[in-house]
Amino acid sequence: MSTNPLLAPARALWEGIAGTPVAFPPSGRVRVVVSPESGICPAGWVGAVALGGSAIVTAPDEGAAAVVRDALAGVAAEAVVDEAALRAVLPVTRVLGPAALSYASPEGFRPVRPGAAGAPEVARLPGGHPELRALERVAGERDAADAALDEITSPAFVVRAHGRTVAAAGYRLWPGRAAHLSVLTAPRERGRGLARLTASAATAHALAAGLLPQWRARVPASRRVAAALGYRELGTQLSVTIAP
Repeated sequence: MSTNPLLAPARALWEGIAGTPVAFPPSGRVRVVVSPESGICPAGWVGAVALGGSAIVTAPDEGAAAVVRDALAGVAAEAVVDEAALRAVLPVTRVLGPAALSYASPEGFRPVRPGAAGAPEVARLPGGHPELRALERVAGERDAADAALDEITSPAFVVRAHGRTVAAAGYRLWPGRAAHLSVLTAPRERGRGLARLTASAATAHALAAGLLPQWRARVPASRRVAAALGYRELGTQLSVTIAP
């Protein structure tokens, strides 16, 4: 099992979100529990989180839990967050994810320094500012939903150009004093390092508040930005629905 000091708080975070008493099992194992109120996945779904070589899975009811337990008997922890592996043993009908889970520490964080390499200025806006909603419209419904800027509880850290916000990042306070990062860049402004710049400011703000920054990434580009800032990838989250 990983000895990364971020692993214990990351596991504690997801154990709390599971909505029922549960702990990550020993390395290599999977624990399935019933939790209709699970925050790991949407209501009625099966949610799985693998961290540090073991996994917890929540099911919406006893019937689904029994099906999942039987299907996952002897399955490696990493397989429960692999869509192809799950489809091989379960009647999966819908999938959300997988999403890589990464975390930052004060010691490992690699911030973008203000003014570094001609980086543009980062400003602050309130989380409900109309410019953020305009950025979401420009980015498109899917990217805006993934970023979830409308859910942040922190200030928004933004880059502005031509009188409008073209990139923004912030975080939503999660249980367990976690700061769940949200990052969004206008499509025509991507590739300029703006996601890294704004996310750096949001991460620094979260660390200064004594929070655990969490980066959940579905695409390789987002994972690369997190890694460049010193986030450590510790696991994966996946949610599915299964046929009755």
